[in-house]
Amino acid sequence: MSIAAPFGTMLTAMVTPFTDDGDVDYDGAARLASHLVDHGHDGLVINGTTGESATTSDAEKVQLLSVVIEAVGDRAVVVAGAGTNDTRHSVHLAAQAAAAGADGLLAVTPYYNKPPQEGLIRHFTAIADSTDLPVLLYDIPSRSVIPIEVETLVRLAEHPRIVAVKDAKGDLGAATWAMRRTNLAWYSGDDVNNLALLSIGGVGFVSVVGHLVGPELAAMAAAYKSGEVARATAIHQQLMPVFTGIFRTQGVILTKAALNQLGLPAGPVRLPLVDATPEQVIQLRADLGAAGVTGFNA
Repeated sequence: MSIAAPFGTMLTAMVTPFTDDGDVDYDGAARLASHLVDHGHDGLVINGTTGESATTSDAEKVQLLSVVIEAVGDRAVVVAGAGTNDTRHSVHLAAQAAAAGADGLLAVTPYYNKPPQEGLIRHFTAIADSTDLPVLLYDIPSRSVIPIEVETLVRLAEHPRIVAVKDAKGDLGAATWAMRRTNLAWYSGDDVNNLALLSIGGVGFVSVVGHLVGPELAAMAAAYKSGEVARATAIHQQLMPVFTGIFRTQGVILTKAALNQLGLPAGPVRLPLVDATPEQVIQLRADLGAAGVTGFNA
């Protein structure tokens, strides 16, 4: 059974550009969003992990979202991160995003407090009940510790506004079972598994490396969906140095380093993250150059 892609196929979880003094660079965010949509993206996720949502205020989040919607909302799906480890706060962020005009919500598994599966069901249901927007669940036990188990996904799929999963769990067996038993759309949330998720029924990507290789990822998805599996595989293998390079340390750090090298809006990271070292930038340039990424192949 073919599942529709409710948020598009090629999405990137966009960084939040900062000025040198650490303020949000809203003009830069509009320019970066426009650049991404001009280069292969049909959707963006704003205020996600890669957007350093843990260190931006609610006021910054809503202004950033509004700026991006104004810049590209007529050309791309804009999904707003609304998940925290506090259900009440998450509901507040969801309502704020809906009022700003977001097309959907990203709700991450609550982190740190390690709720049981029943707690996940009630948490995600509260978010989905709070607005009319479709919800993309974010399953990432490497950050949250707690996975969203298959039986939990089956129950959550009964909610009319819970429509998709961003999968960064890396368990293809669990993903396949959940796909078999639900109508949820599956998005890869771990770039190295993008092609693997497509092969078992995934519909698209919520990428980090899409900041740099969005057109290539879009081409890979299109090739796979049209039956050109060998071409899709070749693109995936070509991009392996990018997948490795961006995640040699925390992905935001090296994504911003790469964007800064290219003269695109990014700026520094906020503490407790720290900017890439000169040695890390040298290695990053080598990794990206090995994949033939434009601007790094000198």
